[in-house]
Amino acid sequence: MKQHAPATSRNREPIAEVLARALPASGTVLEIASGTGEHAAFFAARFPALSWQPTDPSEEALASIAAYRADYAGDNLAPPLRLDAADPEAWPIAEAAAILCINMVHISPWEATLGLFRGAARLLGSSDGPLILYGPFCEQGVETAPSNLAFDQSLKARNPLWGLREAEALDAVAAAHGMARTARHALPANNIMLVYGAA
Repeated sequence: MKQHAPATSRNREPIAEVLARALPASGTVLEIASGTGEHAAFFAARFPALSWQPTDPSEEALASIAAYRADYAGDNLAPPLRLDAADPEAWPIAEAAAILCINMVHISPWEATLGLFRGAARLLGSSDGPLILYGPFCEQGVETAPSNLAFDQSLKARNPLWGLREAEALDAVAAAHGMARTARHALPANNIMLVYGAA
């Protein structure tokens, strides 16, 4: 049942360092596209004052998340919920103190990103919490690493609707929903964390 993503053990510590500064002190963190569930279990343990809500649209991923949760010793990791980012009106949660989305934006159609920001604006409106994105992004005026260019081509070969997104395009979507980028963090392996909040 448990799945394993090798990158998780490499990127979880750098991500956690940023989360320690970006996350609120309490409340529910909605993790969108939780994948294997390894991040959810790790971050729930790292931030015990926060309630962690993992989600994913894939039944296989939900089963893996549930398997990791079964071995989790704490009480702040909720059962995984099915959530399709592209359909925010149907999200199975009404509010959150923060939203985290790791490695989804480039491995999904653009509609999923549009839905992510639309749903985030609705859920975070009352808490003024952050929307935090992690992954490889392109940036205007910044040379894209050759490895990221190759990754982009491989993604588009798998699915023409996938591919690395421009950070500035995300900023524009955020602005359309009353949000603005508040932080940018460069992380190892040419990945970036972008933090958005109420404008």
